[in-house]
Amino acid sequence: MTEDDKDKAKAAAAAGVGAGVGSAGGATVGVLELAARGLATGFSASLVIGIGAAAGAGLAYGIYRLFKRRKS
Repeated sequence: MTEDDKDKAKAAAAAGVGAGVGSAGGATVGVLELAARGLATGFSASLVIGIGAAAGAGLAYGIYRLFKRRKS
């Protein structure tokens, strides 16, 4: 495995962890409870969770790149 491949694997892992954290954050906001009460649909709850996952992945990837640049 080359250094470039290792870097890509680390970046993908960081983004994956961030997506997991973002999904959990979106769910804990109470979106699922709102959907259960009928104040939001299942689709809107899924949309908010998905947006949280994307934001978490982007943030984690950005932080990873920031630390990688400082180390170089």
